[in-house]
Amino acid sequence: MKRLLKWFGILILVAIAGVFFWGYAPDTDAAEMKAKYGGGASQFAELQPGLTVHYRDEGKRDGRAIVLIHGSNASLHTWEPWVKMLGKDYRIISMDLPGHGLTGTHPGGVYDYPVFVDVVDRLMSQLKVKSAVIGGNSMGGGTAWMFALAHPEKTDAVLLIDAAGQPHWQAQKVPIGFRIMRIPVIKELARLIAPRSIFESSIKTSMSVQSKIDDALIDRYWELNRYPGNREATLKRFALPHNNRQASKEALAAIMVPVMIMWGEEDNLIPVKSAKWFADALPDAKLVIYPKVGHIPMEEIPEQSAKDVKAWMDGLAAG
Repeated sequence: MKRLLKWFGILILVAIAGVFFWGYAPDTDAAEMKAKYGGGASQFAELQPGLTVHYRDEGKRDGRAIVLIHGSNASLHTWEPWVKMLGKDYRIISMDLPGHGLTGTHPGGVYDYPVFVDVVDRLMSQLKVKSAVIGGNSMGGGTAWMFALAHPEKTDAVLLIDAAGQPHWQAQKVPIGFRIMRIPVIKELARLIAPRSIFESSIKTSMSVQSKIDDALIDRYWELNRYPGNREATLKRFALPHNNRQASKEALAAIMVPVMIMWGEEDNLIPVKSAKWFADALPDAKLVIYPKVGHIPMEEIPEQSAKDVKAWMDGLAAG
């Protein structure tokens, strides 16, 4: 019996060692990540003591401002395809939310919508942007409609791209990375174990247009999610209750500005029926659904989605 237990213990140790050998991934080096992903138009703004946000202020300086907010575990780079196509007509401001990209940790240690809304508001104030079209994808979409409710005087219009917020929605297929973050004990391993293959699998679950997925895109998600402080922030964010992240039709009815809702019909994470729910809830909504597109239309079909945004924005200007 003792010998059996001894061998069992050895097998467990070997298994643990194997897991670490397979997936051990320490934090990336902050300076190296800033050199790789913080070039070009990137800037850093100290919005409060202990909070320095990575942002980009691009496009036409005197054009109508569009503020774009990325989704969970993404970064401002997700908007760069739109910047190239819309920048000649509009001023486009994007940022890395706390716990994402090159921004790093928040001094309060809380990573939820009220914090994200506050960051957007602070950045707009620092850049002297009095009002803007506020847009977001997924979690960023949830931040966008919450910003519109909290700051109607600063919201010209709203862009919701596969946005979070419908109560009690059910994902068709949750990316493996998100599933791990919800498993007790196992999720703690994410502090040290982050194989690139998990990020590749999660991206392929999120994006239906697989031709847009390349090594550079996978590396970007994988490396920035290991930026110092981001994994701890992700664990804290996934531990928060969901009830304070849900919209209601009564609350959304207060958003009187024009809203454009854009959705991938094959979104595995937030199903397309959520698009129709938002369209029913918002008084002045335009709905566009993209066949054979997943959760991230601005990266999957950048040309078509940017063209639709421009047509909508031109309509706003004419109105």
